[in-house]
Amino acid sequence: MREYLLVFLVAAAVTYLLGVVAREVAVRTGAVAQVRDRDVHAVPIPYFGGVAMLGGLVAAYVVAQSLPFLSTAQATVFDDAGTVLVAGALICAVGVLDDLIELNPLMKLGGQVAAAGFLVLNGVQFYFIIQPGGGQMTLDTLQAQLFSILLVVATVNAVNFVDGLDGLAAGVVGLGAVGFFVFSYTLADANDETLAITAALLCAGLAGVCAGFLPHNFWPARIFMGDSGSMLLGLVLAGSALTLTGQFTPRVFVDGTGGDTSFLPVLMPVLLPVAILIVPFVDLVLAVVRRTAAGRSPFAPDKQHLHHRLLEIGHSHRRAVLIMWLWAALLAVGSVVASLYSGPATWAALGAWAVLTVVATFSLPRVRTSL
Repeated sequence: MREYLLVFLVAAAVTYLLGVVAREVAVRTGAVAQVRDRDVHAVPIPYFGGVAMLGGLVAAYVVAQSLPFLSTAQATVFDDAGTVLVAGALICAVGVLDDLIELNPLMKLGGQVAAAGFLVLNGVQFYFIIQPGGGQMTLDTLQAQLFSILLVVATVNAVNFVDGLDGLAAGVVGLGAVGFFVFSYTLADANDETLAITAALLCAGLAGVCAGFLPHNFWPARIFMGDSGSMLLGLVLAGSALTLTGQFTPRVFVDGTGGDTSFLPVLMPVLLPVAILIVPFVDLVLAVVRRTAAGRSPFAPDKQHLHHRLLEIGHSHRRAVLIMWLWAALLAVGSVVASLYSGPATWAALGAWAVLTVVATFSLPRVRTSL
C-alpha cells in the first residue's frame, strides 16, 4: 500500500509542476479556450492540461518499476500498464490536435477507436463476463474486442461530456479511480493474489494526476485539461478495468464477493466502470437523445448538460461541482461496498448518503434564496 501511495504522490507532484509548463506552452501556441455562448468561463483559458497529466502518469509508471515490491510484479503487470499509457498518449495527441485546430467529431471518434483498438490488439480487453449464479460466459475474440472498444469509447466520451465546469471532470474521475483502486486491491487481497496488479497501479497514478491537476483547475481555473485530458482520463480508467479479466481468473470475482452469487454483487465487477461514471454516462445519453430529437447531430454542443442545470436552479459554480463530486463519490464508493460486502447495514448507510446528496442537490438553492 505504501508503494501505491508513493505512485499517487509522484503522479500528483509531476502533474502539478508540469501544469505550469503546459499552461505557458498553450498560451504561446494559441491553444486557448475562447469564451462561447455555451461556456461558463468569462475569460479565455489555456488548454493542454492533458499533456501535464500524461507526464504525471509516465513519471509514476517509471518510478513504480524501481520500487522494491512493485518491481517484482509479473511482466504482464507493467506490459499492460505500458500498453494503456501508449494508447493514452495516442488519444492525448488527438486531443492536442483538437485543442489546436478543433477536429470534426468523426475524426475525433476515429482517433478514439484507434486508441481503443491499440489496447485490444495488445491484449488489454475483456476475456469473460461473470453471470448471475457464479457462472462464466467466455467471449470469442471478436466479441471481446468489440465489447472492449465500445466500453473504452463510451467512457472516453462520458468523461469528455462531463468536463464542463472547473474541476468537475478531474474530481469525478479521481474519485472513481480511488473507488476502483480499493475494489481491485481488496479483491486481490481477499483471494490471496499478488497485490502488484495493473488495475491498482493505473488507478493510483490516475487518482494522483487528478489530485495534482485540481489546484490549477478548480474554480477559477487557470488551465483546462481540454480534450487531451478528458479523453486521456477516460481511456486510462476504462483500460484499468479491462486489465482485471486478463490478470484474474473468474473464481477470484466470485470468491471476492464472499461467495454471494446474487445478481448485483456478481455482476458489479463488470459494471463497476459504468457505475463509477454513471453521472457522465447519464449526461451523455440524455445529450444524444436531446440532440437527435431536435434533429441535430449528437455531437453538436449545447448548454443543457447536468452541470448547466445545477447552475440554472441556483447553485454557485463551486457548489455545483462539489454536488456532482458527492454523486460521483456515492456511486463509486457505493459500487465498491456493494460488490465486496452486503447486508442491511451497508444498504442503510448508502441509502442515508443518497438521501443527504439528494437534499443537497435540490434543497440548498431554495434555502439560499429564502435567506
